[in-house]
Amino acid sequence: MLTIATGNKAVAEAVRQAGPGVIAAYPITPQTEIVEQMASYVNDGVLKCEYIPVESEHSAMAACIGASITGVRTFTATSSHGLLYMHEMVNWAAGARLPVVMANVNRALGPGWNVWAEHTDAFQERDTGWLQVYVSTVQEAYDATLMAFRIAEHQDVLLPVMVNLDGFTLSHIMQSLETVDPGDFIPPLRLPHAIDTANPCGYGTLTGPDEYFKFRWDIERSMRDSVRVIAETQEEFSRRFGRKYGFTEDYRCEDADVVVVSMGTLGKEAEVAVDALRDDGVKAGSMRLRWLRPFPKLDLSGREVVVIDRDYSFGSGGILADALRAKCGADPFSVIAGLGGQEVTYDDIAGFVKARKPGKELWFGVKPDV
Repeated sequence: MLTIATGNKAVAEAVRQAGPGVIAAYPITPQTEIVEQMASYVNDGVLKCEYIPVESEHSAMAACIGASITGVRTFTATSSHGLLYMHEMVNWAAGARLPVVMANVNRALGPGWNVWAEHTDAFQERDTGWLQVYVSTVQEAYDATLMAFRIAEHQDVLLPVMVNLDGFTLSHIMQSLETVDPGDFIPPLRLPHAIDTANPCGYGTLTGPDEYFKFRWDIERSMRDSVRVIAETQEEFSRRFGRKYGFTEDYRCEDADVVVVSMGTLGKEAEVAVDALRDDGVKAGSMRLRWLRPFPKLDLSGREVVVIDRDYSFGSGGILADALRAKCGADPFSVIAGLGGQEVTYDDIAGFVKARKPGKELWFGVKPDV
């Protein structure tokens, strides 16, 4: 069915169709619309599930953990400081191998207080064992959420998935949305280590040095296996519903001499910049990174790279730029832009490409001598 929706409403509709048994909810701007919509579905009888309004984000993830460990499909949503407040439980969910799905509406961290888009909130959780996907349109927010449940609950994965969408520039923007009938695309959840009252077990007990590392390795093994599961899920989604996704979304990269690497809504802005650069005789392309974890294999050999980070690791640099250096051997022109919702237009991105200096870093809007 074709309709018009915000990114938040698209996520909520996908969750409704996935049919979770438990939703734990705590409001925070700009995510609140998601849990409000879920509450309406439950109140109206459109969704049969247990809706738990908790007192904090930490409790929201704790409730999802408690429900998931019984073998129930679970969902929550958060943003920014809410995600940071969850941090302890975010680690616990991955370590316990629980396929929780969470929408995170990317928002800057304070102080000063800021409710606009930035990726640093989710990037601070990148090493917890969660899979992370970043979307750029309302349609993709819906599609990625449906796929997240199937991926998280796959027997070769059984890790939580975080669906990230930019605050306001996607969460609240109205775009066309084509919903589908998922049918059996998301199979029933079967958690092999679910609590069984007939076979009592201990969970999360003290684990010594001779065993602990094995649990860490098991998360890594499943993260590696998720590469195949993600690819298969995206292929099956394309076959059934006609929309194709990859680990990246490449635009005019085939013959590009310089590639702009970015994430989220800036990736769509970069595509417009690429068209303008091509008109000016610059053979540019755009590569929007969709999956941060697992980090995909990228072919950037023989090309100049301009990477736009909507984040920063103080004392180190743009997080995506650092990853490209470590994983791809690239020496990118690193641009820090869009922090706290700073406006970045396609003209600005085209300017980054024209002013590129491999190996250098530019803070957009900051004088070079500052």
